[in-house]
Amino acid sequence: MDLGLPDIDGLEVIKKIRSFSLVPIIVVSARIDNQDKISALDLGADDYLTKPFNTEELLARVRVAIRHKQQTTQQEPQEHIFTNGNLKIDYDAGCVYVDNNIVHLTAIEYKLLCLLAKNIGKVLTHNHIKKEIWNDENGCDSQLSLRVFVTNLRKNLNASDYIVTHIGIGYRMLNNTIRS
Repeated sequence: MDLGLPDIDGLEVIKKIRSFSLVPIIVVSARIDNQDKISALDLGADDYLTKPFNTEELLARVRVAIRHKQQTTQQEPQEHIFTNGNLKIDYDAGCVYVDNNIVHLTAIEYKLLCLLAKNIGKVLTHNHIKKEIWNDENGCDSQLSLRVFVTNLRKNLNASDYIVTHIGIGYRMLNNTIRS
């Protein structure tokens, strides 16, 4: 990944990728300022290499990143996969499946589903969800938007038995493995 992209800053790309994936990111950039390096690493880059660089060094860093990813996957093989009944979320791939069929969701629906899944069994208030999804606690129309996204999410999952509405409070994902 280069930080000097034509349409968007590379730091923003790192932040966006890290919001849904743990894929290894190696920054290769002409920026040599320590603050750029620190920012990239703090946002989730795994390594930083300045231009010009030695090809052998880059290949060695790629091997290290792949080795670390494989070690993490071997140690915690199911942490990146969430299953609840016939619902499966592959966090690394950013994919959702119901009965092993892929479900196409919007970015907001996916974020909402992941938030509920990571808090399975807990009631999440409207304000908490709005803050997590839209970075907004008091938006006037996001309450309606939230209701619409939950309705669409239920429809896309072809099941209303995953997400329960707590009227006036918020939403909760049921644990269909042990049936809450």
